[in-house]
Amino acid sequence: MDPLKLLSRATKPSKSRLPAGLSNSPSQGAQASKDVNPRKRKRGEGVTDGSNDNVFGLEFFHHNAAGASQPFRNASRQSKVSQDGSEGLAAKPETALSAELPNSTTLDGEAKAVLNRHKVKITWLNPGVLSQKDSRNCSAKRKPAKPALYPHPLHSIGDLQPRFDISRKLASNLDEQGYVAPTEVQLATLPLLLDRTDSFLPRSLDATESGPYGLDMLTVAPTGSGKTLAFLVPLVHKARHQRRTKVVGDNGQAKAIILAPTKELVSQIVNEGRKLTQGTGVRVVQLRKGMRLIARNDSDRGTVAAAADAPSSGVRTIVRADILVSTPGLLHAMLRDDEISSADLVNVSSLILDEADVLLDPLFREQTLSTWDNLNNPELRVSLWSATMGSNIEELTRSTLERRLKRLREQHGLQVEEAPLIRVVVGLKDSAVSNVQHRLVYAATEQGKLMALRQLLHPTSTSKDIGPSLLPPFLVFTQTIERAIALHSELLYDIPAEAGGISRIAVLHADLSDTARDSVMTRFRKGEIWVLITTDLLSRGVDFRGVNGVVNYDIPTSSAAYVHRVGRTGRAGRVGGVAVTLYSREDMPYMKHVANVVAIAQKQQVRADGGVDNQQWLLDTLPKLSKQEKEKFKKGGIESRTARGKDADPKSARRARISSKSGYVRRAENNRRSAIIGNRQRAPLTVDGGDEIDFVGFD
Repeated sequence: MDPLKLLSRATKPSKSRLPAGLSNSPSQGAQASKDVNPRKRKRGEGVTDGSNDNVFGLEFFHHNAAGASQPFRNASRQSKVSQDGSEGLAAKPETALSAELPNSTTLDGEAKAVLNRHKVKITWLNPGVLSQKDSRNCSAKRKPAKPALYPHPLHSIGDLQPRFDISRKLASNLDEQGYVAPTEVQLATLPLLLDRTDSFLPRSLDATESGPYGLDMLTVAPTGSGKTLAFLVPLVHKARHQRRTKVVGDNGQAKAIILAPTKELVSQIVNEGRKLTQGTGVRVVQLRKGMRLIARNDSDRGTVAAAADAPSSGVRTIVRADILVSTPGLLHAMLRDDEISSADLVNVSSLILDEADVLLDPLFREQTLSTWDNLNNPELRVSLWSATMGSNIEELTRSTLERRLKRLREQHGLQVEEAPLIRVVVGLKDSAVSNVQHRLVYAATEQGKLMALRQLLHPTSTSKDIGPSLLPPFLVFTQTIERAIALHSELLYDIPAEAGGISRIAVLHADLSDTARDSVMTRFRKGEIWVLITTDLLSRGVDFRGVNGVVNYDIPTSSAAYVHRVGRTGRAGRVGGVAVTLYSREDMPYMKHVANVVAIAQKQQVRADGGVDNQQWLLDTLPKLSKQEKEKFKKGGIESRTARGKDADPKSARRARISSKSGYVRRAENNRRSAIIGNRQRAPLTVDGGDEIDFVGFD
């Protein structure tokens, strides 16, 4: 094996630095794969003034003869600005209602053209909130129409400060991190979340009725498309605005809560949030055991110093957070055990559900909804974000919003109005990224899958059936923790010592301690680990920007799981990634959902020869599962690969074992192991007097 190849972590280089036009985007498949992602510049490169320059040819707005953007202004909605320009809200260009502008038809037409070009669809799911009369006039059998919305897109990240009056420090932090051009999800959702006037609606709501930031949102966008930045920027801006206006009753309490399914994703969100909030006074905190959010009295305040002096004394640490990030289980447990009360969360006005389809899955649903119900702020706004979101999640969201609204009105006597519910879909809904190569490899047996994985590690040919070789670093996904550990043991010595040996391969799963998990994540991000074997623990949201490939050693249990697994590569439109799914005879009955997603992704990806490899023969051959079988497979996977499968069908469990050893060798090892155990359990030797002695050898 060539160590230089193993050290190669870069993806396929681009021939051109800048895109040719608006068509290059992660949601547009093959065109996106032709260029390196231009969204984010490197530190130290030339800074462009996004307020006036036409960055990367994004023709979002009208331009006069001088080339400057023509502002879309409405004098009645311009906010006052102080003389020094540091306080108040700046006049916001490009946010006026279409009905209030003489050239509104042209402006709406441009916005519609841009959104359609980027495959962004924005739908208003509850338009009846503006007029109860209109809702009553609707027939019970006829549902009200869900109109499409076309807000004016964001021109560049540099436009956030003059257009929406985000703080100069926040704008500086964005520039410091190298953000230049918005991604599709950012150009669509940032104007929605930052527009204080709801001017994108056909008939504007009064800000006093729906709150200063008055909408709920469902966002479905591809993996690696920048969703974290899209919801963090409005949260930081809103928290800073609330600090500046000194909200009554604010005692350092959290103003926003972000829920994510795993500790790794929580840590990543906190890290990104702290980069954005440097120097803004906004605090982003990861919730940990033993924390108290506020000091309720003087004696509590005195414990802060005690906790700092004696961190192991069991004294609870008091923290003040503007944005609190947590897993649903931890926050739910602290609410249940009265470690956090509803009073601690009284000022929470924003709830973000990252990877919402998982958080509202039966595994986390009770914990997530419990937290949601404990937030009694009438101005609470909720947004859900994920790369996959079924219709059941949309229905659950609407019913939860309606139930909470009814409870606040009846139990608390609050006059709460329903907020607009907006759905944003970027690209094809629930589809895998098309800028990576998707391959399905039939391996027949477990031994065949192990051999195929080793052939990907040590390629001996460029067979089209096997597909392109994998360059480190890459991820390998298994169905269970036990299988991840077994596969790690098998591959432990496959990397030669001169290339780093066993230090280059690691396993990560939920049974490891937090310290061990953090260590593995850090080493993988630094490039010290080249092959990381894991479960679905890392399939959600975690951003590894240099991952060159993903191997599904065990097939995912749903199409959504496949989308999220392979989404760890091809981040933000990067090309050169490979997604390989190995399947055996045992997997054949459950492969239909994976093959469908792969076929859709391959249809979007135009190959160099001009053809499309959609493997239609495989789709026609694979059997279909019933709804009950799908649910059973989604919950438990293939039974022979689980612990309970060993008792139910020992023969199938033996065939499903990850091992390159023959049955004869394994039996010999088991016999030897049994002999050693039996020898240790034998009665000790005795002398004539009956005293026990220890045998110390013939010498």
